[in-house]
This record gives sequence, structure tokens and C-alpha cells, in this order.
Amino acid sequence: MTDDLGDDSPQTGAAYFGAEVRVWRTEQQLSQRELGERASYGQQYVAKVEAGERLASPEFAVACDKIFGTPGMFTRLRRRAAHRGYPDWFEPYVRLEQRATTILDYSPSLIMGLLQTEQYAHAVFRKAHPRDELEATAEKVARRLKRRQVMDVEKPPLLWVILDEACLRRVIGGPQVMRDQLARLLQETESPHVTLQVLPFETGAPASHLAFNVLKFGDDEPDVFYGESPVSGQVIDSPAKVAIANVIYDRLRADALSPEASLRLIRKVMEEWTS
Repeated sequence: MTDDLGDDSPQTGAAYFGAEVRVWRTEQQLSQRELGERASYGQQYVAKVEAGERLASPEFAVACDKIFGTPGMFTRLRRRAAHRGYPDWFEPYVRLEQRATTILDYSPSLIMGLLQTEQYAHAVFRKAHPRDELEATAEKVARRLKRRQVMDVEKPPLLWVILDEACLRRVIGGPQVMRDQLARLLQETESPHVTLQVLPFETGAPASHLAFNVLKFGDDEPDVFYGESPVSGQVIDSPAKVAIANVIYDRLRADALSPEASLRLIRKVMEEWTS
């Protein structure tokens, strides 16, 4: 069942999927709360899916097929929506990051975007896109710095970051940029909302060699996992996969230095960049 969406058709895969859920739910005279109960999700989750604020999980799509009697339709639609919705593949993550109550980040080679200085971010973007006009690079840097606003609200999320020691020692932009960047890390940890740990080289192989995030939203909304490849990123809220990501993060956290020891190492490396 589809309605004629005309010129106002949704512009993202998540919004397109959500519009279909809303049409079928209304046709069967179900409230968002009733649909959520039948699908084992909360009313707020259904509302966000219908509004296109998040792409529904595969499990939710399967539940919709059972509830609405549409064998495989929502499952297939969800796959197409995921593909259609990610030309701007980072946008779904940014929207979720703005609402998260906890952000768990693991960075194996580069310091995460929320904690980057302007000069560090500029060096990262120039290395990845050396043929860009400087104005285009500046726009990318500005967007990255604007994300920092998520920590400037009255009740910011808990930001827990695990940095591989490589993040402290890899030369990004030169010694001065690295000194300023490490100083920024020390400054950020003065906030009670930021916890930083360093995963030292001496611990051997890390539990993950890829960067990833886990976002938490409280009791009314499931956690999500976000990971990137060199050309794209994906938000996943499959409970089984998010559970695996949480276990991996716990292993990384167990191997990492304590927050106090991590700050001592950052200061030590910062001195090395000064000499």
C-alpha cells in the first residue's frame, strides 16, 4: 500500500520508510503506541521512525511485515531505504549524536571529530581530499567544529573516548598542531561530562582495529552503533550487533589506561612534541 506522495515525497530513505509505516499504521487504525507494543518497541521509537529521524532497524521492518500482513515488503523497503538514504551518509549519525545521552567513541588512528582543533581538522581533510579548493576544505572544517555544540548545551551527553596511543603520536599537521591538539584534549577532560582513556601500545592487539561509536539514549530508545569505511558510514540499531559493539568497547576500556594515567601520558607526549 502506497499513497501518492507527489512533490512532497520524502528526500531520505529513512523518511520514505517512515512515511510508509505511517500510511499502513493509519490504515489499520493503530496508534503509534499500539504499533510499538506489537513490535516490541516504544512509542517514541515509532514516532522517530515515522518522522524520518532514524532509519528503522531490520527487526522493526520484520515486525511491520508481520503486523501489517505484508510478506517481506517492509524488509525489502528497509534495504532500499538504507541504500537510498546514504548519499549524505553521515547525516543520520549527526542527527542521532545531537540527541544522545551517552557517546562512546573508539579512535584507533585519528582523534574524533568532536575533540579536534581547527588546525587538526584542516590537516585531516587536506590529506584525504588534497584536490579540494581551500574554501571547500574550510566549509568541511566549519561543519566539523559546529558539531561541538552538542557538548555546549545545559545537559550535554556523557562523552567517553578511548584513544589509541597512535592518535597522540601520529603527526597530523606538524608538531605545533599536535601540541595544540593534545592541549585541547587536556582542556576537554576538565569537564565532568568528558572521560578520556588512552589505549597504550604495550597492550598489544586491540579488541578492534576499526573506529566506531555507540550512542545511548536512555530507557525509551535502543542504543545504536555507528561504523565507517573509507567511503561511507552506517548507523545500525540491530540489538544483537549493538550488543557485540558494547562488548568490544568494554574490552577496549579494560585494556586502556585509567583516566588519570591517560592524562599523564598525554602530558608526556605533549612535552615530546615541544622538544
